[in-house]
Amino acid sequence: MELNGYVEALQSHLATAAAAAGKDGVEMAERLTGPLEAAARLVLQDAISDAAQEITRDLAPGSVEVRLRGRELAFVVTLARPAEERASVDAEVEGVRGSEPAGEGTTSRISFRPPDHLKARIEDAAERDGLSVNAFLVRTLTAVLDPGRAPAPRTDSKGATRVDGWFR
Repeated sequence: MELNGYVEALQSHLATAAAAAGKDGVEMAERLTGPLEAAARLVLQDAISDAAQEITRDLAPGSVEVRLRGRELAFVVTLARPAEERASVDAEVEGVRGSEPAGEGTTSRISFRPPDHLKARIEDAAERDGLSVNAFLVRTLTAVLDPGRAPAPRTDSKGATRVDGWFR
C-alpha cells in the first residue's frame, strides 16, 4: 500500500487551511510541510497496524500482518485452516512431542530472531507445507536433531500421501 497519495492529500488540506490565514499562514504551512510528511507517514502506519490487529482479533485463528518494504506497506493475510487440517498438524506436532523421552514432552517458549531474509524463507516453506511456522520449525528441528526419526506420512489436499523431510 503506497502512502504517498494520503500524505499529499494531507499536505493539500494543510495548504488550503493555511490560505485562509493569509500570506503568513501559507509561509508557515510551507515550512511545516516537510517535517510533517514523516510524522504523517508514522501516524498512518500506526493506524493501519492497529486496524490489522483489530481485524486479526475478529479473524482468529487467521491473521493479518502489516509489513514495511521500503516506504510501502504490504499486507499478509493468513486464513484459518479447516478444522481437520489443523487437527492433522496438531497431531503431527504432538507426535513429535510424544517421541521424546519421558518428561520432555511439554512445550516451552523461546525467543528466535532470524534475519528478515531467513524469516521470509521460513514462512514461505511453512506455507508450502501447509503448516504454521511453529509446527514447521518443530518438525525441521526434530529432523535435524534426531535424524534417525523418519517424518510421518501425511495426506495432501488432493488425497495423495506425502512424506516431508530430509532423506539421506
